[in-house]
Amino acid sequence: MRTRHRRPSRIPEVNLVPMMDVLMTVLIFFVVISMGLTGVQINGVILPQSVDGADQKIMDESEEAEPLVIGLNDQRELILDGEKTELGALSPRIRAYFQENPDGSLMLKADRALPYDDIAALLSELRKIGGRRVSLAVE
Repeated sequence: MRTRHRRPSRIPEVNLVPMMDVLMTVLIFFVVISMGLTGVQINGVILPQSVDGADQKIMDESEEAEPLVIGLNDQRELILDGEKTELGALSPRIRAYFQENPDGSLMLKADRALPYDDIAALLSELRKIGGRRVSLAVE
């Protein structure tokens, strides 16, 4: 009988570096794509329509009034239309805005140096005046 000489079997080496490169590339691709789909709008940029008139009905329904922007600087002073104002004087202007724009909203732009407690207190006061259509602007 012949005996076959068997070589000891070696476990093949698997190089994982190319596989990890591919996985990282795919991961980065999905992260970049998902960041682009967040709906972030840039002020002053009007995107073109995809098809002539196809989205006109949707655009007509989604047109909203410009929000009433109220500022709060680092000295805790309210600013409306570039002028300093008080909360008592702000209330009639907010009510007049909502009479003209029933679907309008309030946007508070507060200085980042302010403690959040001050901002939250002002937001609750604005909600009492303007209902649930109050938002806080962030970068």
